[in-house]
Amino acid sequence: QLQLVQSGGGLAQAGGSLEVSCSASGPGFKSYAMGWFRQPPGKEEEFVAAIAWSGDSPSYSDSVKGRFTLSRDNNMNTVSLQMNNLKPEDTARYYCAARFLGNYNLERASDYDYWGQGTQVTVSS
Repeated sequence: QLQLVQSGGGLAQAGGSLEVSCSASGPGFKSYAMGWFRQPPGKEEEFVAAIAWSGDSPSYSDSVKGRFTLSRDNNMNTVSLQMNNLKPEDTARYYCAARFLGNYNLERASDYDYWGQGTQVTVSS
């Protein structure tokens, strides 16, 4: 069983940068795909980015591609999401998630096994 604890986020102006991080405790972190999802105010949860357990290149939603970068450190059991050129529409609560042996269809939130507590990101115009 993994426990995911998030940090980072906060408030930024449009065009600015923020980072959200997720630290995992528990066995087998390397065996988990790690994903980031977000829930904007009044909207449904949406996929942001993910990386397979096998270490393939991260995948991103079209809305964040080229602006956000997911990185993973299996030695430190952490995954981070660097967010650059932020836009007001990036305002949301961000969640990291872990999926055991996940390798494909990583954008499907319902397939994830463990979730972080969420971190608020607010971007002002």
